[in-house]
Amino acid sequence: MRPLTEEETRVMFEKIAKYIGENLQLLVDRPDGTYCFRLHNDRVYYVSEKILKLAANISGDKLVSLGTCFGKFTKTHKFRLHVTALDYLAPYAKYKVWIKPGAEQSFLYGNHVLKSGLGRITENTCQYQGVVVYSMADVPLSRTFL
Repeated sequence: MRPLTEEETRVMFEKIAKYIGENLQLLVDRPDGTYCFRLHNDRVYYVSEKILKLAANISGDKLVSLGTCFGKFTKTHKFRLHVTALDYLAPYAKYKVWIKPGAEQSFLYGNHVLKSGLGRITENTCQYQGVVVYSMADVPLSRTFL
């Protein structure tokens, strides 16, 4: 488990900034402690510094995971967000889309959301903007992040 390089940090933060914008600082400096990102087997983990210090006693080849997996780097050095990051990104999301209950099941099975399936959408949402999809009950939904 090692800290991210400058290039890896830049690529990862660019991807996360598509969803939460300037709120990126709130992920690292939280009121319940300081959190950091660590790389292990091409996967990026979001972990508390307290837990990170405790895990220093475990060798790298024995360590399976630590903290919450935010995503992974592909072989071409692109960053892909994982579904497990949704709980941390959803409260800070800049652009949100709420879908109606009828379109919710179709979305979860991998289909597109038609215009008739949209319940609400935040103002000034650009085309091709990274959004977090919510049900009408304000529960974040996920398929995959691209």
